[in-house]
Amino acid sequence: MAELLQSRTLEVPRSEWTAIVAKYAGADVRRALWQVVNTLVPLGALLWAMYYFIDVAPWVTALLVLPGAGLLVRTFIIMHDCAHSSFLPWPKVNDALGFVTGVLTLTPFAQWRRDHALHHASSGDLDRRGHGDVPTITVKEYLERDARGRLIYRLIRHPLSLMLVGPLHLMLNQRFRGRSKATKTKQLYSVWYTNLAIAAAITVSILLWGPRAFLLVYLPCMYVAAAAGIWLFYVQHQFEDAYWETHDEWDYATAAITGSSHLRLHPILQWFTGSIGLHHVHHIGPKIPNFRLQEAHDDNPIFEAAPLMTIGMGVKALRLALYDEETKRLVRFSDVQAA
Repeated sequence: MAELLQSRTLEVPRSEWTAIVAKYAGADVRRALWQVVNTLVPLGALLWAMYYFIDVAPWVTALLVLPGAGLLVRTFIIMHDCAHSSFLPWPKVNDALGFVTGVLTLTPFAQWRRDHALHHASSGDLDRRGHGDVPTITVKEYLERDARGRLIYRLIRHPLSLMLVGPLHLMLNQRFRGRSKATKTKQLYSVWYTNLAIAAAITVSILLWGPRAFLLVYLPCMYVAAAAGIWLFYVQHQFEDAYWETHDEWDYATAAITGSSHLRLHPILQWFTGSIGLHHVHHIGPKIPNFRLQEAHDDNPIFEAAPLMTIGMGVKALRLALYDEETKRLVRFSDVQAA
């Protein structure tokens, strides 16, 4: 691994990894529909149970927040696969399911799909940062900032900001989008339609069950799910030996496999997260549906090059904040101050 990281280029012919991707890519209708059933049906039942127990046994409602959040994460993974057109073989049905699961997870489907595609095309490229990634600057860029600029960046990258404020920012920021490289007219319509659908769903739930159904049932689950999602996305690309290169030196396959982590999770957590911890497999083959990522990883030694992460390592990685272009590593603020 040390030799691989030093070279910064994964010596694997394009024909090899494209053949691997082709073997596992493509929709599997039976497995996809079963995943929809075993995700959305339990989610609906659990949200109903949480509402039922608010007055009967509020502690039960509180305990059910975690599995509720887990099912929302799994719902997001379905939307994620729909965004890659890897979930169902019928484009219109695929997009309709993506929209519905996007509403359930407060995510405008078409806009997120465009932004996420840019993320896949530029992950690990120092010259193309800012597409669906955690804000990251280099040590040199940090030192060139004035005191105010450094403070703002430190606040953004603080673990508490990421995990406590981040979910609110994620849920609210996606409600209001202006035109940009990732947001054209079609994406703006997606944002507006999603907002209308969310507003309608909230209104109906309040009329039928009162405001508590939203405030004490759905919102806590969504907040925890968003926090979990932010952490998952963080550890997928933010670790000490993370891959970052200037555009001229950047390589897609290397960025995908060595710039994306293999987060090893308990099978139950892997189920809730739709195997997204196998992020290196997903990045090299975004057309591979989530339920085939483990199979692809196990069958092909090429994926052993991915940096292995555990939950503990992922928590420690929250302290990493700056990319050192000299050592080609992510470092902490304290490492720069001591230098």
